[in-house]
Amino acid sequence: MSQEGYDKLIAELHRLESIERPKASAAIAEAREKGDLSENSEYDAAKEAQAHLEDKINLLKVTISEAKVVDTSRLSTDAVQILSKVEMTNMTNKAKMTYTIVSESEANLREGKISIKTPIAQGLLNHKVGDEVEVKIPRGTIKLRIDKITVG
Repeated sequence: MSQEGYDKLIAELHRLESIERPKASAAIAEAREKGDLSENSEYDAAKEAQAHLEDKINLLKVTISEAKVVDTSRLSTDAVQILSKVEMTNMTNKAKMTYTIVSESEANLREGKISIKTPIAQGLLNHKVGDEVEVKIPRGTIKLRIDKITVG
């Protein structure tokens, strides 16, 4: 993953632990003060929200502990790999598109970042500029020509 992606995960973990966790605890305490817990839907909802938050925190901790930050200065533009920014042409409709291949946790289509686990990324990996690759996607098969590879 990129250093930027790693830093975002750390910031999100800090936000969840320092801001969201105290809010969840406060919501439980407030609901508890309203009396009989056996018929207190606010208390049940607050406890459930806290459980979801703790699950999210734990998942984030696992992702961070397993993350490997890639030194982009050591990446090559000879072939497509993680953190490659790939400019390509759809050979069927001649549409141009550009995607940066990133880790799953960094994927964001609006920013042009696709997960390395997507069919398009998998189809592009290890190919070079000028290569035409056929990629199976849910709607069928598309043929893409790699026009340019840079480091994202």
